[in-house]
Amino acid sequence: NDQLNAERGAGRCFKGFSEGPIDFKPTYKYQPGTHHYEQRADKKLRAPAWCDRILWMSQDPNHISQVNYKRAENPNISDHKAVMSTFAGTIKDVIQARREAVYEEVMKLLDKYENQTLPSVGLDTVLLDYGMVRYDQSITLPIRVANTGKVVAQFRLVPKLDEVTLCKPWMRVTPTYGMLVPGDSEAVINFTIHIDNATAHALNTGREVLDDVLILRLENGRDYYITITGRYARSCFGMTVDELVVYAEPIRNIPLDPIQRAEHLRSGSGGVDKDASSALCVPKELWRIIDAIYEKGLHERDLFTTAGLATDVSDIRECLDTGAPFGDFNVHSMTEVMISFLSNLASPIVPALLFPSLEIDAQNIQSMSRKFLEELPPIHYNVFVYLVSFFREALLYKDSNLLSAAKLARICTNCMVLGVGAGAGSLEETASSITRRAGMQLIMLHFLETSSI
Repeated sequence: NDQLNAERGAGRCFKGFSEGPIDFKPTYKYQPGTHHYEQRADKKLRAPAWCDRILWMSQDPNHISQVNYKRAENPNISDHKAVMSTFAGTIKDVIQARREAVYEEVMKLLDKYENQTLPSVGLDTVLLDYGMVRYDQSITLPIRVANTGKVVAQFRLVPKLDEVTLCKPWMRVTPTYGMLVPGDSEAVINFTIHIDNATAHALNTGREVLDDVLILRLENGRDYYITITGRYARSCFGMTVDELVVYAEPIRNIPLDPIQRAEHLRSGSGGVDKDASSALCVPKELWRIIDAIYEKGLHERDLFTTAGLATDVSDIRECLDTGAPFGDFNVHSMTEVMISFLSNLASPIVPALLFPSLEIDAQNIQSMSRKFLEELPPIHYNVFVYLVSFFREALLYKDSNLLSAAKLARICTNCMVLGVGAGAGSLEETASSITRRAGMQLIMLHFLETSSI
């Protein structure tokens, strides 16, 4: 009887295992130390049986075969005989170098597949150098973006960490986002730099530089960092009269960097007289433009009300900044530059604190005018008196230039009192400020119509 095979056949044990044919005698029960089955009367007798077996299981039956299956006669110290078997099997052996090579090859294939499913774009440049940028000048440089991948690429400019704007105030970008389908023609992003009055003032005071980094983000892709750089050609526009009177040489020669400026002035090349009493009474730029208008003639029709030529205005401004002699410019271009210079000062000739707080009438206008002059800061006082004298001179030719005291009073108020962005209609204007501005215009009219206070 073979109980093991009976139980295996019934499916109650060793499922999936195999056993080779048994061609050896039962291995139990022997008298220890002999080759005889147990027959002693004092011992419990057992029928000889195959109690010692070897079974095996393989995932693939073709990978293993039994060579032999037999019992051992020695040693004979037990009541069992040992059973032994030899197998021939196919096993997996890992060659580490080959395994690593296969792994690397698979990873490359996976990366290639992943890269093919990710968007990719090419930029023709990530550095925009604007070179020398002048006041009130706009320069536009493009960056061309091409879809170099196999899927749709969506891009947009995003703010830097902890910032809410895409770029600095002097930079404008159009468009700020876009989408490129594979095979589409390249997109063009225009980056425009413009130096307005606020930017010029910040550059002149060292609070700003023409450097920035913009981030172009590819959705589900990488970020591209675009470097913006430029050099500001220093201008008298956007400065204060108090600073302008310090420099005898052209303002373009004065470094923007505070340390370099200090070294420049300490070396004596800044054209600054260390004796404060020898400082200029009015900015040389204002004197030059007024002197040029005198030479052109104050009799020109519609003086101060006719716009000049755009090219002339730019060239005149450059002459003021560099000290170059004026060319044969139109007188209306000269007057436009003069009004623009005064309007774009960092602080107006007449501070807002000096606006009359009382309503101006015939009884108090002389005292209010005198009080106004007394409270003007020294340099502002010099410039104001110089301008009033000039405008009075212009009124002598009113029959030919068609100027009037009222018209010039309004011009004086707009360029010496309000400055840029604070004119009539400003969102910040109140009924009180309108009244005070009107009072300031009456004071201007008084100075133009009378030669004494």
